[in-house]
Amino acid sequence: MSIPVTTLNDGSDLPLLGLGTYKLTGEEVGPVVRTAIELGYRHIDTASLYGNEAEVGKAINDAITAGDVTREELVVTTKLWNDDQHRAGEAFQESLQRLGLEFIDIYLVHWPWPQRGLYAQAFESIVKLQGTGQLRSVGVANFYEAVLDDILDTTGVVPVLNQIELHAGFTQPELRTYHAEKGIVTEAWAPLARGASFTAPEIVAVADKHGATPAQVVLAYLMALGCSVIPKTANPQRLVENLGAVDVVLDRDDIATLDSVAGHRMSGDPREFPGSDAL
Repeated sequence: MSIPVTTLNDGSDLPLLGLGTYKLTGEEVGPVVRTAIELGYRHIDTASLYGNEAEVGKAINDAITAGDVTREELVVTTKLWNDDQHRAGEAFQESLQRLGLEFIDIYLVHWPWPQRGLYAQAFESIVKLQGTGQLRSVGVANFYEAVLDDILDTTGVVPVLNQIELHAGFTQPELRTYHAEKGIVTEAWAPLARGASFTAPEIVAVADKHGATPAQVVLAYLMALGCSVIPKTANPQRLVENLGAVDVVLDRDDIATLDSVAGHRMSGDPREFPGSDAL
C-alpha cells in the first residue's frame, strides 16, 4: 500500500499519514518507531515537550543502519515548546542533538501563546535556521487566523503546515479554508479523537459499508479533506490498522455522512492556552 503524499509550499513532500509519538516514553518508543518504519511509515512526529526525542532519534538511526530506510526517505518533525520561544535557535540545536540527526525536516512553533507575544519572534528565528542546512521546512502548530496573519505580516514567510486539533465532529472548516487560501497544509493531531467518536452511528455506518474499522474510516475521511494525519499508538496491530486507512476510498455520500458527526474541541483553545500566568 502506498501512503499519499502532498507537496508543501516550499517544494518538500509530506506523506499524509504519519506516526505521532505523544506520550510514548522510554523503552516503548524504539519498537513502535522501528515497526512503523518497517511497515512503510515515513513521517515521524515528536516534540521537545514529549521528552522522547532521544529515543525517537535512536530508533530512526537504528532503522537507517539496518537498511530499513534512508534518511532522505523520512520526514521528521519536532517542535519548539512555549518556554523556549525566546531562545528558539538554542532550543532547535538541543532538539537536533537529542535526535542525533544531521537535520530536521520540519520544525514547528508548538503553540502561539498569544498572551506572551513572542510567537512571531520565535517563528522568525526558526526561519533563519533554514539557511544552515540543518532545517528544511518551518511550520506552526495550534495557530489560528489572527496569529497566522501576524507572522505572515511580520516575516513574509508562509508556514508549510499548521498542526491543529482536528477530528470527525471537529474539523475546523473555517481554519482549513484559510489554510487552503494561503497554501498551508492542515495537519491533524488527535485525528482519532482518542476513540471517543468510534461509536457514532455515522462512523459505524460508513465503516460497515466499506468493511473497515472506525479508525480507518476517520483517518480516510480526514485525508479526503486534504489533511495530513499523525495518529499515535503504542500497539503494533493499530499501526497496521491505521495504515490500512489509505486503502479506504470514500465517496461523496460518505463524506457528507461523516461531516454530520457531532463533536467538539477536546483540548486547550490556543487563544487561551497556556494563559497569561503560565510562567
